[in-house]
This record gives sequence, C-alpha cells and structure tokens, in this order.
Amino acid sequence: MKKGILIILSGPSGVGKGTVRQFLMKDKELNLAFSVSMTTRAPRAGEVNGKDYFFVSKDEFKKALENDELLEHATFVDNSYGTPKKYVDSLLQEGRNVLLEIDTNGALQVMKNSRDDYVSIFLTCDSLEELEKRIRGRKSESEKVILERLEKAKKEILLEKFYQYVVLNDVPSRAADEIIQIIKNKIAKA
Repeated sequence: MKKGILIILSGPSGVGKGTVRQFLMKDKELNLAFSVSMTTRAPRAGEVNGKDYFFVSKDEFKKALENDELLEHATFVDNSYGTPKKYVDSLLQEGRNVLLEIDTNGALQVMKNSRDDYVSIFLTCDSLEELEKRIRGRKSESEKVILERLEKAKKEILLEKFYQYVVLNDVPSRAADEIIQIIKNKIAKA
C-alpha cells in the first residue's frame, strides 16, 4: 500500500481555513483524513473525545512533549494543543492523506521537523481589510480579541514565503478547487 502524504493547510485567523476544509473533505478521490489534535482544554458541549480532539490532562500533555510525541504544539489561554505523531503516522501508513488545518506557528514546526512527504498550502485573502471584515462577521469575539487577531495576522501574512503554495481564498469553492488540484498533483508524483 502506498503511504499517504501530509497536507498542511494554514493561514491567518479568519481567512476561511475551516470553510475550505469542508469542501476538501467532500472530495473522496483525495482519500483525506482530518488530523485530530490533542488538547488540555475541557470538552465543549457535543464534542467527542477522539473525534473533535483527544482530551488529555496537563500532565499527559507535558509527558507527550517530553517524549517528543507531537508534530507541533502551542499554548492558547492556558490550554495546550498539539498534533500527535503516532496518530498521524498511523493514518499515513494506512495510505490516507492527512490534512492538518493549523496556525502558521504549528505549520512552520511541522515543515521544519517533517520529512519530504508533505505539501504546504498558505491560504490568504485579498487584504487585511477583508480579513477584518471576516473576523468581525463571525460576531463571536470581543473587540480586544479581534484586534489581537488582526495584529497576529499582519505577522502571519509575512510567513507565506515559507510555504510551497499560496492560494487566494476569494471564493471558498474556487480556492478549494485549486487546493484539490495541488493535492492531486502531489499524490500523482508520490
């Protein structure tokens, strides 16, 4: 069986990674598996352990870090998040193509520490003004958080040069079609 490839989908907050991911996951030809992250935060209503996240204690997460068991990791608001290596590797060995939808910090960690069996895609939008419009359109965050996300986005946009591909998310279905072609080309060459 042919080993799968790792697909890194990244970009600033509000760019539409989740929306584009939904289109990608519908294409059965891609044989995609969405990577489930490990977190120390408590499950939200309706979230299922092993499906939405692997929910672990802070001690378990610390041990995973100490044992180099994570492809990437980060801490937000006193909660830690990371991508378990064994989980991803088992999916790749099964021949599945694994989609990581992660922030730029995590993406750079994966690219730095991974083999050459990945494709990295930076999702961007027309402008910071458009990004702000999208973040505000969610109506889910305070003004302080919105401003923090926009400041972070200004820095993240500068990192697109480290990715193999940069895709404009002007229309999510069009952006997804472009990414599907990138993935299919990578699969064909693997």
